[in-house]
Amino acid sequence: MFTFSEQINRKGSYCTQWDYVADRFGEADLLPFTISDMDFAAPPVVMNALKSRMEHPVFGYSRWDHSDFKGAITDWFKHRFNAELDGNHLVYGPSVIYIISQLIRQWSSAGEGIIIHTPAYDAFDKMILGLERTIIPNQLSPSSDGYQIDWNVFEAQLSDPNNTILLLCSPHNPTGKVWSYEELKRMAVLCEKYHVAVISDEIHMDICFKPHTPWQGFGMGTRWALVSSASKSFNIPALNGSYAFITDDIARENYLFNLKQVDGLSSPSILGVIGLMAAYQEGGPWLDELKSYLYENHRYVQEMLAKELPSIGYQIPDSTYLAWIDLSSLSLDMDALNQCLIKSHKVAIMQGSTYGIAGKGFVRLNLGCPRIKVEQGLTALIFAIKELSL
Repeated sequence: MFTFSEQINRKGSYCTQWDYVADRFGEADLLPFTISDMDFAAPPVVMNALKSRMEHPVFGYSRWDHSDFKGAITDWFKHRFNAELDGNHLVYGPSVIYIISQLIRQWSSAGEGIIIHTPAYDAFDKMILGLERTIIPNQLSPSSDGYQIDWNVFEAQLSDPNNTILLLCSPHNPTGKVWSYEELKRMAVLCEKYHVAVISDEIHMDICFKPHTPWQGFGMGTRWALVSSASKSFNIPALNGSYAFITDDIARENYLFNLKQVDGLSSPSILGVIGLMAAYQEGGPWLDELKSYLYENHRYVQEMLAKELPSIGYQIPDSTYLAWIDLSSLSLDMDALNQCLIKSHKVAIMQGSTYGIAGKGFVRLNLGCPRIKVEQGLTALIFAIKELSL
């Protein structure tokens, strides 16, 4: 019904991934598999809603605090995840990182520890350090059943009174792990026991290949928040906008005060509001087909690596369009691999070290693109590895 094989030229559109690849990789005109946006057109329902709004010639200040916006979000959680979340707890934010940073300011003090599961989304590190907090890494370990948490280490970290927040990435970026209900419940019990607040970043929640359970407190108190956006799922990050369910009344009021009175950011992009509502109200069929296409991209990567580099043993992740590929068994010089990809193959692929020490020896390949591009990038990666292995 929907076409994901169309190759869309994104160059010249002020696109971070394509037009500004030299900022990170030092050369322009590379084929990029980098930051996590997709090369697919936004869903037709979103495009039609935006076009309709564009027919109105006035773009004045707008609002998000109304039943259409809130209802679209709460209904999405109810119908997609069977989760009943209270619309009275819902707030808008210009970005997921903005909301998280505001909550970290409220629920911790300078110098205190923020626990994150590693390898971790690199923006987490930058934000935590920028807020003068301390990163407390809890490293996930690969297994035949996917990535696992060391619960003994995790509880020891929670028991340290200097560690005041768990910043949960659910599903996890870059490993693609989907946390089970049992794992989330166990986290909640431990966080409540040691008086640790939970902020759950669920921006990748819609692209899961196994059931995703939204964070809902699981019996702990009110010091938790679920933060998300339609931007990743429907490829509309440039429209701006995110949201959060903040259950604690004081924390929510303080957040809204800072959003409006201090930072002057309470008036949203009207196109972002309309894009989210259209996506959540009518975009389900498009999203379902997208997930199937992305899974097949992962399966292609798995089959090709099994054929060409069987020692890698690539496993399809539980979620996301990001292939987290472990090359550590090959004992490669990862800097040399990166330079070979750039200089010889004109391809840009994110190095796992971008996501911390735990990512050393990995690469993160963005599969949110037509299959032909995946084929080009994977072929370049395989050739570069073989060249370095001679």
